Amino acid sequence: MDALMQSITDTLGPLGFIVLAGVLGVMMVAIVVIMMLRQPEDPLTKLKKSSQMATTTGPGKERLRQGARNEQLERFSKFLEPEDVAELSKRQLTLRQAGYQSRDAVRMFHAAQFLLGVLGLALGVVYTNFIVGTDNMTTQKIIMFTIGPGGAGYYLPQYWVTRRVEMRKEQITQGFPDSLDMLLVCVEAGQSLDQAITRVAGELRASYPALADEFMVVSLEMKAGKDKVTVLNDMGERCGVQDVASFVTVLVQSASFGTSIAEALRVYAGEMRDKRVMRAEEAANKLPTKMTLATMMLTVPPLLLILVGPSAHGITQLGNMNALGN
Repeated sequence: MDALMQSITDTLGPLGFIVLAGVLGVMMVAIVVIMMLRQPEDPLTKLKKSSQMATTTGPGKERLRQGARNEQLERFSKFLEPEDVAELSKRQLTLRQAGYQSRDAVRMFHAAQFLLGVLGLALGVVYTNFIVGTDNMTTQKIIMFTIGPGGAGYYLPQYWVTRRVEMRKEQITQGFPDSLDMLLVCVEAGQSLDQAITRVAGELRASYPALADEFMVVSLEMKAGKDKVTVLNDMGERCGVQDVASFVTVLVQSASFGTSIAEALRVYAGEMRDKRVMRAEEAANKLPTKMTLATMMLTVPPLLLILVGPSAHGITQLGNMNALGN
C-alpha cells in the first residue's frame, strides 16, 4: 500500500490523490450519463408521444417548431430545471429577453453550464499535472489553476446570456421609434392594429430582427385568440425596455377608455422621436469627457517631449562641458 501511494505521489505530484479522485468522479458521471441515455423508453411515454403526433400532424397540418421538447434533455429534466417555480420563471424570462424562445432553453442553459464546467475542470487538471507540473508550484496555485478553468466554464453561459440581453435591449431601443412611425402610418392607412403589427414585423426584419421577432410573437398570439391586453403586457415584460412598457400602457389605456389608437400612436411616436434626439445629444455631450483621458495620454507626453526635450538636451551638454573644463 505504501508503494502504491508513493508511486501515485511520484507520478501525479503531492495532490495526486485529489487528481485521481477527480478523474474517477468524472468517469463515474460519464458512465451514469451513458446508462441513462441507453435506458429504454417508457411504454406509456411512447404511447402518449404517438397520440400527440397523430393529433398535431396530419394532412394540411405542420408541426410547430417548438411544439416538442428534446428527448435527450427530457430525461435529465429533474437535474436541468430548478424545482422552484419562481426561479424557473425568472430564468425563462431572462433567456427570452436574450432571444432564446425555445421550451428547452432553460435545460440547454444548465446543460451548457455543467458541460463547460466539467470540461474546464478537466483542462485545468491536464494543464496543471501534465503540462506545467506541480513540482515548482504552491498548493494555492495548484488549486487555482485546477479549479479556475472549471469555474470560468461554469459562469461563461451566464456571461453570454447577460451580454445577449444587453445587446438585444439596445437593438430594441434603437429601432422602437421607427416601428412606432410605421405603426402610425399603417393604422392611419386603415389597417387594424393586428394587421399593422404583422406588417411592421415583416418590414423591420432586415434592420432590427429582435424587435421584429417581438412584434411577430404578438401577432401570432393575437391570431391564436389570446387576450390583447395580456399579449401586450407579455411583450413589455419580454422586452425589458422602459419605452416598450410605456407604449404598452398607452395602448391598454386607449383600448380601455375607447380613445383613438391612431391619435395615441401619433403623440407617443413624436415623444419617442424627441427622446431619440435627446439620447443622441447626450451621447455627443459625453464624448469630450470620454476623450479627455485618451487625449492626455496620447497628446501630452509627445508635446512635453517636443518642448522640453531640446532644453533638457542642451542643459545636459552644458553640464558635460563644464565638467570637462574643471
